[in-house]
Amino acid sequence: MRDTSHIVPADRRLPTGEFTVMIAMLFATIAFSIDAMLPALPEIAAELTPDAVNHAQLILTAFVLGMGAGTAVAGPISDATGRKPAIIGGFTLYIAGAVMAHYAPTIELLLAARVIQGLGAAGPRIVGLALVRDLYEGREMARVTSFAMTIFMIVPAVAPSIGAVIIGLAGWRAVFLAFVVFGLIASLWLGLRQPETLLPPRRRPLSGRNILSAAREVLSDRDVRLYTVVMTLGFGQMFALLSTAQQLFDVTYGQGADFPKWFALMAAIAASASLLNAKLVMRVGMRRLATDAYLWQALSSAVVLALVLGGIGTGWPGFAVFFLWGSSVFFMAGLTFGNLNALALQKMGHIAGMAASVISAISTILAVLIAGPVGQAFDGTPVPVILGVVLCSALAWMLMRRTMPH
Repeated sequence: MRDTSHIVPADRRLPTGEFTVMIAMLFATIAFSIDAMLPALPEIAAELTPDAVNHAQLILTAFVLGMGAGTAVAGPISDATGRKPAIIGGFTLYIAGAVMAHYAPTIELLLAARVIQGLGAAGPRIVGLALVRDLYEGREMARVTSFAMTIFMIVPAVAPSIGAVIIGLAGWRAVFLAFVVFGLIASLWLGLRQPETLLPPRRRPLSGRNILSAAREVLSDRDVRLYTVVMTLGFGQMFALLSTAQQLFDVTYGQGADFPKWFALMAAIAASASLLNAKLVMRVGMRRLATDAYLWQALSSAVVLALVLGGIGTGWPGFAVFFLWGSSVFFMAGLTFGNLNALALQKMGHIAGMAASVISAISTILAVLIAGPVGQAFDGTPVPVILGVVLCSALAWMLMRRTMPH
């Protein structure tokens, strides 16, 4: 008989609709913290790093790097103290980093503040996933996560517009005050409404021995290792596109003034993927959906790369191809990330916090090593980022074929 002792009783669950929206807000901490900054990059470059404008992209990768490092400790802390204290503590650090960034006088201090902000953001993102795993498992978990991701995708759609409005009214530094407000609202919602899902008998003392034991258990599983590498490739190509998106829309295609609108449309298209996944996953299965999505992305990106290299140009035909391709990259994320997380945590319910931390820390930090060089290789064309997606998606597809069916 399957062991379900680790599943939290239903009486500690919020109504599904409220829980899904709340989890979406926790997940959206990352998207809002990245996408709301996109319209600010030209002004940050002009003010703080005018001689090397590509360095403004590091505002995004510094946050991701901090988030990756934070995931290594957020899960173990939540396994020891409970989910709610770890999430609220993460938001406290996130807010402190946002305040520091608001007052940072140099690019170096701004990057340091963004790393701190990313460290804090790891709490709601990673422990939020463990919280879902406390209450759900398997395809049901993937379904709930997919619905949360559908709501979550509204944030990338509106974040650049919110950032642009704030910048227009009060300058780019005021965007960080919006992060403070976001963190306070999310913390209060969780603190007042969600019962603790990790009760004291199931907590694991925070010790080096327990952390190493749990990490060893996670990394000793062949499929978990493969899913972690696949997530690394998926995050890497997505972060690479995000870090170059503003420059591509502005410098390459002359759409800088309308960038928030185009990005919103791109995110809206991508949001339908999570909704589609929520409907298909119970029938088709997580592994098959993710495998097919990476194959489709690799092939379609290869076609787009050939068109760009063949001279499709930077006018409206070229922009239309790029826009549809960029939307497909985010669409693919909706068909993969929720499924991959559920697959990786399938056998790790008893150490969900630690497992989520190990998997996310490895995949996020290594993704920066992919996204950083691709972003810095920006040469006025979409070739570097498209090539990066071709390679990452093809390798992800090959690795998914080596995993065991669930």
